[in-house]
Amino acid sequence: MSKAKSYDLHTIGRRKTSVARVYVSRGTGKILINDRDVSNYFPKATSRYIVFQPLNLLKVNDNYDFKINVKGGGVTGQAGAIRLGIARALLKLAPNSRGELKTAGFLTRDSRKVERKKYGKSGARKSYQFSKR
Repeated sequence: MSKAKSYDLHTIGRRKTSVARVYVSRGTGKILINDRDVSNYFPKATSRYIVFQPLNLLKVNDNYDFKINVKGGGVTGQAGAIRLGIARALLKLAPNSRGELKTAGFLTRDSRKVERKKYGKSGARKSYQFSKR
């Protein structure tokens, strides 16, 4: 029988079309994203920086382990969704840290999405070339 790990809590973060489910447990600061290490999943340093922002702000890098399932969207959207999920999890663990996270903007859901293409246009707003004759 497999030994299932119990998690303290779980939260959800979203950005664009990405959805990240974040599971938290006490540990040594290990972050697994889709069963891969964070440095393996995000080779670019900027994406890793976005993921670690809430942890660095509260200085709790080595206190918790995170298991994250993320799907949809691209690299930037996934990193933003993970950041929101981690920030919400840290807020549940330490409610007195709300002011710091809110001031840094980590608890705000970024609602910007791609605008849909309209009929009669070549994109969402771009039109075809106009010719008088």
